[in-house]
Amino acid sequence: MNRISKIGLLTVFVPFGIYAQNQPTDSLKQIQLSSVIIVGQQHIANKKVKVLSSLDSYLETNSAINMIRRGAYAWEPLLNGMATERSVVTIDGMRIYGACTDKMDPITSYVEITNLSQANVHSGQAGAANGATIAGSVDLVRRQSGFGKSNVRGSFFTGIETANVQKIAGTSLQYGSEKFFTDVDFTYRDAENYKAGGGKEVLYSQFTKYNLSAISGFKIDEHQQVKASLIYDRALNVGYPALPMDVSLAKAFIGSVQYDRHLGSTLVDYWQTKLYYNEVTHIMDDTKRPDVPIRMDMPGWTKTFGYYTKLNGVMDNHHWLLNLSGHYNKSRAEMTMFSNNVNEKDMFMLTWPGVHTFYNGLFLEDKLQINEKWNMLITLGSALQYNQVKSDFGYESLRIFYPEMSHTKMRWLKNAAVKMNYGKQQWQFSFGTGYGERAPSVSEGYGFYLFNSADKFDYIGNPDMHNEKSLELNSSVSFATTKFSAKAQVDYFRIYDYVIGFNHSDYIPMTIGASGVRIYGQLPKADIFNATLSFGYQIFEGLNSSGKMVYRRGKSGNLNLPQIQPLSYGASLKYQLKSTTIETGMEGAVAQTKYSSSFGETPVGAYTIFNLAASKQLNFAKQKLVLKAGVENLFDTYYTTFADWNRVPRMGRNVFVNIVYGF
Repeated sequence: MNRISKIGLLTVFVPFGIYAQNQPTDSLKQIQLSSVIIVGQQHIANKKVKVLSSLDSYLETNSAINMIRRGAYAWEPLLNGMATERSVVTIDGMRIYGACTDKMDPITSYVEITNLSQANVHSGQAGAANGATIAGSVDLVRRQSGFGKSNVRGSFFTGIETANVQKIAGTSLQYGSEKFFTDVDFTYRDAENYKAGGGKEVLYSQFTKYNLSAISGFKIDEHQQVKASLIYDRALNVGYPALPMDVSLAKAFIGSVQYDRHLGSTLVDYWQTKLYYNEVTHIMDDTKRPDVPIRMDMPGWTKTFGYYTKLNGVMDNHHWLLNLSGHYNKSRAEMTMFSNNVNEKDMFMLTWPGVHTFYNGLFLEDKLQINEKWNMLITLGSALQYNQVKSDFGYESLRIFYPEMSHTKMRWLKNAAVKMNYGKQQWQFSFGTGYGERAPSVSEGYGFYLFNSADKFDYIGNPDMHNEKSLELNSSVSFATTKFSAKAQVDYFRIYDYVIGFNHSDYIPMTIGASGVRIYGQLPKADIFNATLSFGYQIFEGLNSSGKMVYRRGKSGNLNLPQIQPLSYGASLKYQLKSTTIETGMEGAVAQTKYSSSFGETPVGAYTIFNLAASKQLNFAKQKLVLKAGVENLFDTYYTTFADWNRVPRMGRNVFVNIVYGF
């Protein structure tokens, strides 16, 4: 560990933490098996210092989330140290399937920070309301101004960042009245290649992105309302320096209609139903790469129709929720290799062979208030998932490996969880357990020669795998006063039939330069352990400190699981005087020594970086002008982390300026 990393690690042990006021004694709030990343309800000027940062940066502030980076755009969220196959990511409760076999279009890439209200992060089986999961769920909740007195609000914003010459511009407008409201948001981003520490240019890291979001609501009467929403997101010329291919187009259309009704009964108080549709197009190509052994195009498409209907109410000391949800998805991806020899034919294959997925699930939740100090949360869920390979060409391709394979596969998925919570004065204790199952993903079950650029293997799916199963244990203790807060939390997952790739030396790889072929199979069991510590202190009025430490460990026997975060830490100091805010922070990690060489990982050195930012708000009449500026990676450190695919370096010194005019 270098000297600056040691200093950074020691700094965490001074009383920095997440500052919180003494919590109210409403134990029904305390029992939630989730955490919330608050982004902002109305003006983006009310968000944190760097108001125009990416959504990925906001999600990283949650201790349960890591972001796998293959470039400067569209990072993949890992929840509790587990890849996206083991979690459920939704937008306003809607299921969406990415269209990229290389995970270059995570669901989080289709929402902008400027139209988001909050991100609800549920750990383990607490996240099973929107689908079968092992790691948990993340629900991205977009901003809604809501009904009220007739008024118009909004903002115009712009920004620039120096490390990749990123230009940001957009607008956010809201209109509300007693019967109608609408929110419209547009954001544009354009970035060139970024520079790592020391000024080294990272090639193929550019991107251009447009995002349009709109939500409207109409109040039928005092008890009924309808809402309609859409998202249109379009990214062009997206470079991925950690991969052999870039993206010429990533496009998503997401639409929904929602009906809400207050039923006026204590037993059944509220009913919400939503119908939604989304389609995603993702086109990978290598036309911008100057030297490739063979040219390839890899387009992918998904279409999803879905619904959910929720009922909740109160019966004695029970606060209950019922959620019935379902969706139908079509996933298809292709690969064409263009021969360099005009006398040879191009090669074509279906990498996702037209897989259709039908899912229907029922989720029940009961929050039981036992007495003034004790409460309990119980969840139960069950779902049926039906997969069908529609393409005869794709089906016959997979039958090369699975001669007895059927066109269809039905799975029954179960989940259950119990959590106890005890609160006394400033102390809160919780402990719980849960069991859950999930089906293999489209890639794991039906992928056909999917190249992994980290371990250099072609992967083939396995439709005959069992459901992956998880038994989890969790516990936390927290203490809070008006000036000091601290929380320690541990989560343990024992995963049975853990899905992972196994070498098959008898098969020949399809990708030029690949090390071999791996077919998805299952380990008997794997263990993932997570521990977090956060604590904070209000030094005096206006000056607050915050900090955290996170440790994860993932193993199966003597095998280290891939993409597991080493001991990491962070701390910040924030001073606010009237409309002026100054904030300094640091973040870092110790060296990663428990890496998975079998899956292409290499050692990562320790690092610590420092950030500095300031903001000023000017008010006049009913308008405001917010100026925010700062420097990230202040000392221009060259570093990479466990989460950087193929160890592509992070961004070097980055000066940013954000300007927001709100009215």
